[in-house]
Amino acid sequence: MTTPAAPTPPNATPPGAAATTSASRPGTDAPAPLVSLTWTDPETGHQGFLVIDRLVRGVSSGGLRMRAGCTLEEVTGLARGMTRKEALHYNPQGRYIPLGGAKGGIDCDPRDPAAYGVLVRYLRAVRPYIEHFWTTGEDLGLTQDLVDRAAAEAGLVSSIQAVYPLLDDEAAARERLAEAFAIDVDGIGLDELVGGCGVAEAVLTALDRAGVPHAGARVALQGLGTMGGATARFLARAGLRVVAVADIKGTIANPAGLDVEALLAARDGHGCVDRGALRAEDEELPAGAWLTADADVLVPAAVSYAVDTTNQAGITARWIAEAANMPVVPEAEELLTARGVTVLPDVVVNSGTNAWWWWTLFGDIGADADEAFAHTRRSMRALVEQILARAEAEGCTPRAAAHALAADRLPVITGRFGVYR
Repeated sequence: MTTPAAPTPPNATPPGAAATTSASRPGTDAPAPLVSLTWTDPETGHQGFLVIDRLVRGVSSGGLRMRAGCTLEEVTGLARGMTRKEALHYNPQGRYIPLGGAKGGIDCDPRDPAAYGVLVRYLRAVRPYIEHFWTTGEDLGLTQDLVDRAAAEAGLVSSIQAVYPLLDDEAAARERLAEAFAIDVDGIGLDELVGGCGVAEAVLTALDRAGVPHAGARVALQGLGTMGGATARFLARAGLRVVAVADIKGTIANPAGLDVEALLAARDGHGCVDRGALRAEDEELPAGAWLTADADVLVPAAVSYAVDTTNQAGITARWIAEAANMPVVPEAEELLTARGVTVLPDVVVNSGTNAWWWWTLFGDIGADADEAFAHTRRSMRALVEQILARAEAEGCTPRAAAHALAADRLPVITGRFGVYR
């Protein structure tokens, strides 16, 4: 087949941005991203980053995060992870054809009064990429509603408009996705819930393979925002006991189990729980106490690099399910693995949200909550089973098994659609 030439994005270097498009990453054998740029906000000096790791059919997929301390290195790693997530969900019989991987990041506290203006100016600066090459949406620090509002102000049709030319019936697809986003389930939007459904299914699959009953299994979470909150709900409804939840104010704990629904109802827009909603038997502990909770499963669902070589020593849980992106640093994972802690990797565990967008848009599922949850559970369980079985057979970590499976599938995708490099 014909291999497409690498596209040249219009206005390839926006005002205030420095871009690189090299063929290899210095000092490594891994290919460099197709696009890597750093943008500086002319009004505040905050920096933003965009990395397009790979294009499939000319388009890439990956969210936009905003947090103080975000770096180009972080965004590069996240973009590479998105390439793998997309490949892991490749189904030759499906309507959804995986895209390439990309990621955006802004080094700014989302609570900063200037944050929204920075977001709008960032989106305006990278607008040509969003129009043609990069589909994006909410990630850490940002909600989809906020991204949509800022995108409109920046002059964009949609944050995912680059994918529209790949749709068989754009109008029907856009209407289907809009209907899905309008669905509310017990006070939480379907778009928030599907990611947590996928994380929960990954955890339940691991428990089932180990013969651990769901009822009474203990879980501690860091983060009660979009991903963490939905995960807590699904795990609690599956019978697990949520014994600790951490937010920006600290850790809320109760060995007998927290009232998850009450905590969800008491969250603000950033996932911070109003302490007035706590019961007398609930404890308030330091922020890091969730790590050392007496739990079977830890779910880091907030920031990257949450588990490092120092604090990993206090972890007694048997599993860590990475609902956040890159929450366990590689050196810590080596130490955890050596003492029998299994890390279920982000590239698998939190991939349900991204996949749901495309399953819905491309028409593999309709705008229906039950159908979305059933498809997510079925797909995630099959993927996690495959990863854990491969890890066991090859004597490697689940992350290594996931990366190997993605590496198997990428050439197949390339053979079908070509490469943009």
